Amino acid sequence: MEPRFAAVDWGTSSFRIWLVSDENVVLAERRSHEGMIHAANAGFEQVLDAHLAALGAASDLPVVICGMAGSRQGWQEARYLTVPTALSDIVDRAVQVDGPQRDIRILPGLAQRDETRPDVMRGEETQLLGGLSEAPATGLACLPGTHSKWVRFADSQVTGFSSQMTGELFALLAQQSILRHAVGNGPVCSPSSGAYVDAVCEGYRRPAEMSRLLFSLRAGQLLFDRPQTESYERLSGLLIGSEIAAAGLEFGSLAAVRLIASGKLSGLYKAAFSALDITIDVVDADRAVLAGLEIAASRFWPLPDQHARFGNVNA
Repeated sequence: MEPRFAAVDWGTSSFRIWLVSDENVVLAERRSHEGMIHAANAGFEQVLDAHLAALGAASDLPVVICGMAGSRQGWQEARYLTVPTALSDIVDRAVQVDGPQRDIRILPGLAQRDETRPDVMRGEETQLLGGLSEAPATGLACLPGTHSKWVRFADSQVTGFSSQMTGELFALLAQQSILRHAVGNGPVCSPSSGAYVDAVCEGYRRPAEMSRLLFSLRAGQLLFDRPQTESYERLSGLLIGSEIAAAGLEFGSLAAVRLIASGKLSGLYKAAFSALDITIDVVDADRAVLAGLEIAASRFWPLPDQHARFGNVNA
């Protein structure tokens, strides 16, 4: 099989590329740390071309990109779409990169232009496009990460969303605050740990006491010589529990949530939702972003039998 297009998820510090066939079969994949920060200096086209050459891709292979390559500091700005907006608008409002000979499209992010609750996302909208393709008509999605996203959707539209700095707060507190003495240099957090699960429930029940709960990690180490692994797990649980509590306050019922996550975060959030008796439907985040890029590619470069369904899409 030959590739029909390349799909790229270009983050702030990460880069992922897949070569995809007519049947949406992944033929090859590469990953690196050449995210936006690196590419802004090395050159976006140069980074992309190097990976395509390493994969043996043809010089005219088209490319669809999501993520920070479309930011103001990226390759070419793909301006935010204002919510509420249909998920299909993400594809319809893509931009075509000026300059390169090959056809390169960048998908836009989403913005919540509410002066009382301003918010933005880039990359997660493509996970939503792929991850909600078989979701119920109305619901709530949780996308954990450095800046976790909680998204309300209805009738194939994103109606609102909220970002929480859970991952970044964890890194700052664990590495640069006084809590670094309590949690150590990065022990592994087990989703099945009693310390983690108890902390999730505590953070969920007492989000207003978060500052006190966090300092108790340091005090527990000093007074009771609590092990670093336990404190590390409690720090993770407290922050994730309070994040879920905040989502409940903002969006109301958490009776059913679509969790779009992968790797260790998927395990941690599944355990947290289980401890709180919240029903979830799990979608792998890596598969979701690739599915979203595949949907976009099918609109940009449809196969002959897809023209009738999609028509021509211009950037």
